[in-house]
Amino acid sequence: MNAQTVATQASISPANALELLKEGNQRFVESKSHDRDLSLQVQQTSTGQYPFATVLSCIDSRVPAELVLDQGIGDIFSVRIAGNFVNTDILGSMEFACKLAGTKVILVMGHTACGAVKGACDHAELGNLTEMLAKITPAVEAVTEPQSPDERNSKNIDFVNAVGQKNVEFTIDRIRKESQVLAEMEANGELLIIGGMYDLATGKVHFSQ
Repeated sequence: MNAQTVATQASISPANALELLKEGNQRFVESKSHDRDLSLQVQQTSTGQYPFATVLSCIDSRVPAELVLDQGIGDIFSVRIAGNFVNTDILGSMEFACKLAGTKVILVMGHTACGAVKGACDHAELGNLTEMLAKITPAVEAVTEPQSPDERNSKNIDFVNAVGQKNVEFTIDRIRKESQVLAEMEANGELLIIGGMYDLATGKVHFSQ
């Protein structure tokens, strides 16, 4: 497969971009990923890049965005940080990716059994990790069930995954509230901002729409 060009990028609508990600994940799940000449794509993208999507995901080694969404070199901007949350630097990167470089969809992709989420659920403290996990704490507090403190920790995987889902939703809210650029693009129909949860057991991404 060839890399994206200025023409192919321009022809992709936000809805099309989302469908491309969904189709890619389905191929991954079915072990039917496209056969790509990555060396050729390196050559094709050496003078420019025209990605169609921006993906914010966790640093977890089991969730490489290009692989689980079956995308090649030059197809997506991949932003990775433990707990897939946003800060000023990440928002600025997204604004570049969407407003200046032309991507049509932002996917915030959490995953099951997330270590960062587990740390937030357990109120873990360790160096700079303490401040980082504090950014996920609002999602922990927003999940009201179970109420028993004995069940609101990393040993309860259902609780962990509920917090992971809530963290994706909160991250999307922050993108819209803290980036006027991206919010305006979405309001104008130039961009979709969506969430998804990757299942470590199946390889399936459960998209929010």
